[in-house]
Amino acid sequence: MRLTTTLAASMALTALFTTTLLSGPAEAASSRKSWVVQEIYSYNHPFAVNLPRELATKMTKMAASAFSFYRGTAHLFYTDTKNTVSWPTSWYTNTYTNGVWLGGDMHMQNMGGFRDANSNAVFDTNDFDESYWGSYTWDLRRMAVAILLAAEEKGISSTNRQTLVKNFVDSYATQMASFKGNDTELSYRLTTSNTNGVVKDTIQAADGKTRSNLLAKYTAVSSGRRYFLTLSGSLQPVSSSAFSTINAAMPGYISSIASSKRKSNSYYLLKDAALRLGSGTGSLGRYRYYLLIDGPSTATSDDVILEMKQETDSAVSIAASGNMPAWVYDYHNGARAVKGMKAMLTNTDVLAGYATVNGLPFFLFERSPYQEDFDYALLTSYTKFNDAVKYMGKIMAKNHALADKDYDATLIPYSMDKEITDVINGDVSGLKTETLNYALSYASQVKQDYADFVSAKNSGAVLY
Repeated sequence: MRLTTTLAASMALTALFTTTLLSGPAEAASSRKSWVVQEIYSYNHPFAVNLPRELATKMTKMAASAFSFYRGTAHLFYTDTKNTVSWPTSWYTNTYTNGVWLGGDMHMQNMGGFRDANSNAVFDTNDFDESYWGSYTWDLRRMAVAILLAAEEKGISSTNRQTLVKNFVDSYATQMASFKGNDTELSYRLTTSNTNGVVKDTIQAADGKTRSNLLAKYTAVSSGRRYFLTLSGSLQPVSSSAFSTINAAMPGYISSIASSKRKSNSYYLLKDAALRLGSGTGSLGRYRYYLLIDGPSTATSDDVILEMKQETDSAVSIAASGNMPAWVYDYHNGARAVKGMKAMLTNTDVLAGYATVNGLPFFLFERSPYQEDFDYALLTSYTKFNDAVKYMGKIMAKNHALADKDYDATLIPYSMDKEITDVINGDVSGLKTETLNYALSYASQVKQDYADFVSAKNSGAVLY
């Protein structure tokens, strides 16, 4: 049933939501140590037989800070999201806006600078492992919690942390409203011409990189043949049998690319493969490979590196099982990640595709020479943080606005910018208050869960 919310009703309900959340939980969350340990174990154990050392690295990374723990536990967030008794749904949603194409795991480290397929240097989302359909407020809330945790880690005051969340939501809602009734989302992008601060620096850093430097970092040439280096804790050669298995999956990958974007078969000639170690947080424990392919010519100077990531069911599906029918993504989680990327970005990577290796789904894309991950550690002041979160709000709005009928009207046949703007119904202040209060309460729970996780880890609990 579609929920319609008047402005007066939404303000009243927001007030109730505010009273409920600020009565205590934001300051003192409940310990649920045994549940947290069991959830972490259940989620990670299926990968333990293959890459146990990667899971050990994941647990070490998660123990570094509450924000790192949050990055590694999207499954906890969506398990809680499903529990609408303890974690109320938003009053600013309806049937349509509960089916938005989400990034799913929104936090600062899943955005960055890169060149798109048309060589525009942009700032945008760069991770689509958890992309799925759900309420647009879930992306807002997940990012809002990330902002609170990261800003606290950087010493930003409580008052300023709360202002950051409000400004992020305001930026999102304002940008979304600007898309309503026109097609400006189709060409919207953040570049050095309309950004400043750390975001602008990130775009410039990406644009200033070179292919030769990337190849020199991970590969070497001997007797006219380029191959991957062995880098302790980072890059490990694969066996000849593993290489053969990956090579056998290449035709499937090539066929997954639209014919209009597909290059000649020689472009995709597999020259070498290596297991990528220690990269990311949430995806540690899954297979991740670097593939060296021939590229546009037989010269070694223009060789291309592909990244091949094992995919699993989106964590978002925990809260919205079946919300995105499996036929939408060809019953293949690699295809789901590809479609998420194409839905939310313009001028997408022409090498993005998917494959099946040993029965496991993989998402493939170029490990571009021209990319720079966003580093929240550079947000050393409220002003720098504030600039960044406003840009992130704009990008999230662009993602949601693009991933509707603009991408594929057979999947989402309506305008999300219209639907989201209409359901907010002018009450941006109420949405800001609701999102902030949810984030305050949930960030408090994350910090308690993190403390319990560290205690369990230090006492030798089995976590995977």
